[in-house]
Amino acid sequence: MPSATHPTPIRLLHLEDSALDHTIVRQTLRRAGLACELTRVESLDAFVQTLQTDRYDAVLADYHLPGFTALEAWQALQAIPQPPPFILLSGAIGETAAVDAIKLGMSDYLLKDDLGKLAHVIQRAIEVQQAKRERERAVEELAASEQRLARFAEHLQSSIEQERAAIAREIHDDIGGSLAAIQFDLSWIGRHHADGDTQAHVQAATAMLQHAVGASQRIMMNLRPAILDQGLQAAIEWLAGEFERRTGIRTQVRAALRQPEIAKNVQLTAYRTAQEALTNISKHARCSEVRVELSDAEGVLTLEVADNGQGIETSARQKPKAFGLKGLQERARTAGGWLDISSRAGAGTSITLSVPLTMQAKDEAR
Repeated sequence: MPSATHPTPIRLLHLEDSALDHTIVRQTLRRAGLACELTRVESLDAFVQTLQTDRYDAVLADYHLPGFTALEAWQALQAIPQPPPFILLSGAIGETAAVDAIKLGMSDYLLKDDLGKLAHVIQRAIEVQQAKRERERAVEELAASEQRLARFAEHLQSSIEQERAAIAREIHDDIGGSLAAIQFDLSWIGRHHADGDTQAHVQAATAMLQHAVGASQRIMMNLRPAILDQGLQAAIEWLAGEFERRTGIRTQVRAALRQPEIAKNVQLTAYRTAQEALTNISKHARCSEVRVELSDAEGVLTLEVADNGQGIETSARQKPKAFGLKGLQERARTAGGWLDISSRAGAGTSITLSVPLTMQAKDEAR
């Protein structure tokens, strides 16, 4: 009667040189109610050829066979894609040999004088094999899903940067041009109207205009860091300097880059990481000092931004407001690196980006 997990008969390949032992196995399985098709082969060549032409759910094998052993048969079985479970069915071969066989990867071992357990051993071996293959498929599907997610994240980051660059160009060309025209008109009014009220208004308007120009330049820099054209080290130093000037928080920078060329996507990842870290510090850290370190020692680009502020609680990192940190982690993965966040309440926070520069060489080669 077919089992619940096998509505069709189980196909078994029996590697056995004794016709009598083969008959005993067949009768044992029939009495156990296991619906199966049992095929016997005697030689190693016939074993390999049969496996190449037909598919079987499991293999039963004697240990000592004419001119070879079950170990050689098992090794031959491994050359077949998705080999079926291999059950050693033999007389007394010694505990050491049986243990070695299981360590090699054989599914099970059963003595010929204990055949009452054979049907159960076969079913268990097949179920274990099926579970193993399902796990392997799940792992493969997960890996494929992670690859798709990484490609999507990379595309998303690229799209965001392109959109930022487009907005920066719009600000420069349209708003920047309009502000320049207003400045020209104010200068003309100031030259042609000398009365005090007009001059006062011109000066006030000029001050507001300069503020607007500075704000637009700062927005453009945030959207598209043109400072990166001068190199990553210069960009990080400028970013830290602007942060100190704007917040009044003492900021130390230690930078030592030896590699002349660093991929643009890696530079942008490092810049955005420093930018977001400094923004978070200004909003939440309540610190008096910030330390920024940048290096490419041992072929790894490392950026660390640390403060001596109040720290971040672990639970806070999982909240929606922590999206910026999660975005940095995803950006780091997209660049082939990783982001470490270390923080203790009252002891400050350290955000460290690490990107192996060997990865960028592979990316550029592709």
